[in-house]
Amino acid sequence: MINKINELKKEINKHNKLYYIDDSPIIPDHQYDLLMKELINLEKQHPELITPDSPSQRVGSSPLENFIQVPHRNPMLSLDNTYNEEDIIEFDNRVHKLLPNEFIEYVVELKIDGIGISLVYEKGILVKGITRGDGSIGEDVTNNIKTIKSIPLTLNENINIEVRGEVFMKKSTLVNLNKIKEEEGDQPFANPRNAASGTMKQLDSRETAKRPLDCFLYTLNYIESTDWRYDITRQWEALSFMSRHYFKVNPHAQVKNTISAVIDFCKDWIEIRDTVDYDIDGIVIKVNNFEQQRRLGYTGRSPRWATAYKFPARRAKTKIEDIIIQVGRTGSLTPVAVLTPTQLAGTVISRALLHNEDEIKRKDIRIGDTVIIERAGDVIPAVVEVVLEDRTGNEVSFIMPANCPVCNLPVSRIEDEAVTRCTNPSCPAQLKEKIWHFASRDAMDISDLGSATIDQLVDKGLVKNISDLYYLTEESLQVMDRFGERSIKRLLDEIEKSKSNKLEKLLYGLGIRHVGHGTAERLVANFHSIYDIINTTIEVLSSIPDIGSTVANSIVTHFQQKSNLDIIDDLEAANVNMEGEEVEMVETELTGKTFVITGTLSVPREQIAETIKRVGGKVSGSVSKNTDYVVLGTDPGSKYDKAVQLGVTILNEEEFNELVGE
Repeated sequence: MINKINELKKEINKHNKLYYIDDSPIIPDHQYDLLMKELINLEKQHPELITPDSPSQRVGSSPLENFIQVPHRNPMLSLDNTYNEEDIIEFDNRVHKLLPNEFIEYVVELKIDGIGISLVYEKGILVKGITRGDGSIGEDVTNNIKTIKSIPLTLNENINIEVRGEVFMKKSTLVNLNKIKEEEGDQPFANPRNAASGTMKQLDSRETAKRPLDCFLYTLNYIESTDWRYDITRQWEALSFMSRHYFKVNPHAQVKNTISAVIDFCKDWIEIRDTVDYDIDGIVIKVNNFEQQRRLGYTGRSPRWATAYKFPARRAKTKIEDIIIQVGRTGSLTPVAVLTPTQLAGTVISRALLHNEDEIKRKDIRIGDTVIIERAGDVIPAVVEVVLEDRTGNEVSFIMPANCPVCNLPVSRIEDEAVTRCTNPSCPAQLKEKIWHFASRDAMDISDLGSATIDQLVDKGLVKNISDLYYLTEESLQVMDRFGERSIKRLLDEIEKSKSNKLEKLLYGLGIRHVGHGTAERLVANFHSIYDIINTTIEVLSSIPDIGSTVANSIVTHFQQKSNLDIIDDLEAANVNMEGEEVEMVETELTGKTFVITGTLSVPREQIAETIKRVGGKVSGSVSKNTDYVVLGTDPGSKYDKAVQLGVTILNEEEFNELVGE
């Protein structure tokens, strides 16, 4: 019986490859269905013979409570962007400057507009699928990955390997899916990328399977083997290798020997991008030779050996039917153009941000104008210009309201600022935006707290400030429309989980003006708890590298307001973490010294920063006259030049370890 089951698995996997990867099926669908039915029946009779790599196991696992966070073996870095021919030539010049007198060959690949994914195989069996996440840590979405039939559950060789690529939804699939959603009265997806992202976030893989996804693989991140056949030295060889091992590789990738050939490839695809059944937003250009890639190295967040050429923004003509006001979390009033719905880059555009009153006056935008709009980076709709020759004389100039359109209290505009703000801190619109920011991935990461849920929580009076989230109960949430028992439990579980987040995520989530991720991290590096930050002064904050007087004043002003202090007290009472991570400090001769880390090192920068804090030092993001030491890795950037110029002490990794006593 085991032989029969194995034969069926092998046969079905072969036809999966022919159908989903090679696009050349050799049997009709009903014959394939009979093979699958026979396998499922045999496995039901002999459940002890079911294996994780069986084609029958693609869907059907129980819904997850939440996704597990998983660190990546190597970071999934983002790419620097280029936007025109001159940028591409400049990229090529930088490569040749770092590798003088060497022949450079490039691989050009279509930049798929989807969701980054990493696939891990052990002994040829898929064991883990991880989203890109923040580049260092992603989410384990293995059950959802198994529903994608172009991703093999088992390889044709018994190898340990990690590959990376992009999960996407075909444009034709989205059309069919949206038709069903509209028939059921649901909101259709705006574009294929949104659909793919929403599908990958499903905790129930059975729901994921109802929205067919696809995947192209483009990076061989890791392979464990001493077999000489796996001595892969180039990106083109890696693509060929992945293709031979049942991975779906985009067929339009090419090798180019000159940068002019690369540019020609990019120009061609600007014109023919709509001929493929998936969204692409540019071309990825990579140095082909892996040894050259190694020597080119990395900047802080991206490789020097690759860049992404982004297609020019698409444009369309439409009409401004109205200009309305959107109120942000800091009370900012942002004018929004209501447009005659227009197709642009595969999406219906009906609104565009106009930024502020001055921008409207500068472009002389009026209600009733015919305008040219574009999607910058194929994402954000923007009004580029007014079509003046289409004016009829009936257009109406925009006037910023004197009162907030939501709470009707007065608005104000500070001199030298372009932004008009609502002066009411209890404005419902501000509150909704504050909650949205607080729950965002980079802040407290409460994934089930979407805009529709936030609207209900505020409108029904359940949440009057962000701390109220931690006092919601199953009973209080019963009044929520279309919010069943499972939805309530999932939301409360997400809120409970967020209590243990790091202090820097809470600080960022509080929405203090001018406090972004980096500033939040620097504050935690210099203060033990949120109460230490609350009780400090502008002078102390201003002395911290990279925190100037404007940021310091904003932090102190925020915590001088009683309403903000009350929120902190309520958060602490709800057991939300208020402390930085414990670092055992040692009083040394390095206490109070400022370090800057630059270049690629043998251990993560976070580990080196932790060591510096442990010996009483401080970590800064930039070199200045106040810097005491620069810790230097390979391929350093401009910080090294600045350190030399200022005469700052430079340490390699070995010297740093000696200085801090290993």
